[in-house]
Amino acid sequence: MTVAVVEAYADLAQRVLAGPARLGRTRLVAVDGPSGAGKSVFTARLAEALTPLLGDDRPPVVHTDDLLDGWDDQVTFWPRLEATVLAPLRAGRPGEYRRYSWVRREFLPRPVPVPVAPVLLVEGVSAARRVVAPEVTLAVFVTAPAGLRSTRAVARDGPGILPELRAWHAGEAAHFAGDRIEQRADLVVDGAPGFPHDLRRYYVRRR
Repeated sequence: MTVAVVEAYADLAQRVLAGPARLGRTRLVAVDGPSGAGKSVFTARLAEALTPLLGDDRPPVVHTDDLLDGWDDQVTFWPRLEATVLAPLRAGRPGEYRRYSWVRREFLPRPVPVPVAPVLLVEGVSAARRVVAPEVTLAVFVTAPAGLRSTRAVARDGPGILPELRAWHAGEAAHFAGDRIEQRADLVVDGAPGFPHDLRRYYVRRR
């Protein structure tokens, strides 16, 4: 039986900072899970909780959707993240990446800097993939019912994405089945808890 427990983002932030830095001098927090589960919201709230502990310096956040070269680059984007962000930080140097414009269907010319910081949050499908596990301080998997996830995605991006979304869901399901991140994660979060609580300060842990 799955037991749901309400926990504070502030306590999780303390846990992250108490953990070892495994990516050079940086503690890498990887927030994984299927589309529409609530990864971005969880990541933003954890970053908010970390900020006062870092001298009011908000930790950098990388969304893997910004690194994808379109819909077909769902899990094959990783060498781009490795070369421009992870490898420099591993060596103690700042990284950078170019953000993909889903409107223009191309990468924008201006690079987004990723400073060397005590914590880096990487959020998106396959962010906690097995290959990076030795360098992750905290691996999180956010989950929610499939129907709700689809509803959220359509509400955010419009019904025109449905054909691509169906293919995306199939691709992420295949990736998760092979990578088994939900089973390996340090923390599994309920992205659609069915009881009231202070959403900004607390999350619901499923395992």
